[in-house]
Amino acid sequence: MRNPFGFLEEIASYGDVVQYRTVLGTFTALLHPDHVERVLLQEPNRFQQVDVADFDMGIDPEGLVDVRGEQWRRQRTVMQPAFTMERIQSYADAMVEVTEDTAGEWTGGETIRLDEAFSELALRILTRSLFDLDVESDDADVIARTARVLNEQLAVGNPSVLLPSWVPTPSNRRFKRTYGEFVDRVDAMIADRRESPDIGDDLLSILLHAQTDEGATLSETEVRDNMLTFLFAGHETTSLGLTYTVLLLAQHDDELERVRAEHREVIGDDDPGFEHVPRLTHTERVIDEALRLYPPIPTLFREPMEPAAFDGYRVDSGSILTLPQFTIHRDARFWADPMAFDPDRWREERSDDRPEYAYFPFGGGPRHCIGMRFARLEMRLVLAALLRQFDFELVSDPDLEFDPGMTLRPADPVRVRIDER
Repeated sequence: MRNPFGFLEEIASYGDVVQYRTVLGTFTALLHPDHVERVLLQEPNRFQQVDVADFDMGIDPEGLVDVRGEQWRRQRTVMQPAFTMERIQSYADAMVEVTEDTAGEWTGGETIRLDEAFSELALRILTRSLFDLDVESDDADVIARTARVLNEQLAVGNPSVLLPSWVPTPSNRRFKRTYGEFVDRVDAMIADRRESPDIGDDLLSILLHAQTDEGATLSETEVRDNMLTFLFAGHETTSLGLTYTVLLLAQHDDELERVRAEHREVIGDDDPGFEHVPRLTHTERVIDEALRLYPPIPTLFREPMEPAAFDGYRVDSGSILTLPQFTIHRDARFWADPMAFDPDRWREERSDDRPEYAYFPFGGGPRHCIGMRFARLEMRLVLAALLRQFDFELVSDPDLEFDPGMTLRPADPVRVRIDER
């Protein structure tokens, strides 16, 4: 529990299917891309999302990430129109505008905490683009604080994870207080939108008004919990992806210059826009490589609905499958010099023979992250807007330690000195 990634590295020495037991139950780690592909893509109905109600965490969410079966299919159908390519294209201008507004608040020579700055930026982009809201600073603080506390609450090193949520540990009390404030803020956002006479075309309006061809809609609880899901997961994962990308570029001047050269060639003196994105191929490779080394969601979990076998080993229903991106993304069987930051490994001629599910930062199969294209667009445009204005000098420890939980957060602040170009 003190070193979960070291533990996964250790059990990988036993093979690709490794069972282990904890006080939380029996787990089976699947450490080969073929097994991951089977679970996520080939047989997704046989291996479903873990039922969070089985774990007393003090919350019982009904958002898209956590529900399964028919409830998940109905929610996914209702929300899909908000994530078509045409709709995502319409968010590009807001992404750049919010980024440039944020950059205007930075002063050359100051030191900023990169993880906090990108958390605030990603939240502003998310609320403006998907919810047509301008989140005030106290709202942003509540959401960012909830993300941090939720990650701490679910961290494997937190003793409270072994106890029911009603046990009044300091961690449980802090989580309930913070989460309750978060829910109150989201409920207020929903109430404000319901009182508005206009029906917009953003995600919140879709959640409130859309229905399937059969007339199915979302319940009040589902609307709220999906707001919670997107406000937390949608900004937390993207902000971490941006943090690790800039962290790596700050340590690799040659790759930073290649990205900037691409921006000069493709964008020139224009503002970055959706029309530029398809040609930002090296920028995309840099992002892919950052997400390989530091996947914001380091592990996925699935539950077999019936007994199954992997490599001849039986896995019973009730056991939880562990699919560790963090470990598979760094496996030398699939990645040459796996610890090196090498964006060129993503060139087509170097990646043709790599198993598809050696890389799955956004999950895969029918339940792949619905916001994947939104997040990838956001990361490319934010980098294009910021890197032409600022240099980033890393002033904190480059050897990261992690605070493992629901997301791959750095244990200590990532600090950079920014200088205007």
